[in-house]
Amino acid sequence: MRIEPAFLFDLDGTLVDSVYQHVLAWKEALEGEDIDLSVWRIHRKIGMSGGLFTNQLLRETGVEISPERVARLRQRHAEAYKRQADRIRPLPGARSLLQWLTDTKIPWAIATSGRMETAAVNLAALGVDPAVVPVVTRDLVKYAKPDPDLFVAAAERLSAPIETAVVVGDSIWDMLAAVRCRALGVGLLSGGYGLEELRHAGAFRIYEDPADMLMHIDEVGGRR
Repeated sequence: MRIEPAFLFDLDGTLVDSVYQHVLAWKEALEGEDIDLSVWRIHRKIGMSGGLFTNQLLRETGVEISPERVARLRQRHAEAYKRQADRIRPLPGARSLLQWLTDTKIPWAIATSGRMETAAVNLAALGVDPAVVPVVTRDLVKYAKPDPDLFVAAAERLSAPIETAVVVGDSIWDMLAAVRCRALGVGLLSGGYGLEELRHAGAFRIYEDPADMLMHIDEVGGRR
């Protein structure tokens, strides 16, 4: 019996070149709250849920944490990110990879820790219509990465067993979530995490970007 694959994609740093725009948007949001944090520390948290991300950053700085402050940071980040919408581009091979899966009739979905207010910018740049393609955002689940809820929900939208799904992401948070729901994790280097970091977090294959993954699609369950 053949196991039919289903692909569950992260969005930022996996399909669209947007990680550093998120970093700068968070930097602006934090500065708006008079919180001084190095850019590299922000980058290390990209890919987590916004709430968990904010709580961890605030704990690192020792500043007061309150629901009101978290809400203001999230709003400031969203506003700063949307101002960069014209700079967001698909990563090399992203559209070709998704089109190949569609043409080959291999199901795929998108699962992102971002809320729709920021994910909409990326989806527009990618040319993906959430009315046609299953898209699961932070708004739709109780917990986001590194919890596996987003990927589990995306697999359910495809009516696919999560245990036979392939999770494609650029961060350790994606890979940790994949391990927790017993999916196979494929790491991409296009978000700034290193090969060994992704491997230690559970990635069973690692590629440079979507174009490189498409070149090796046979290794992860695709058939040309």
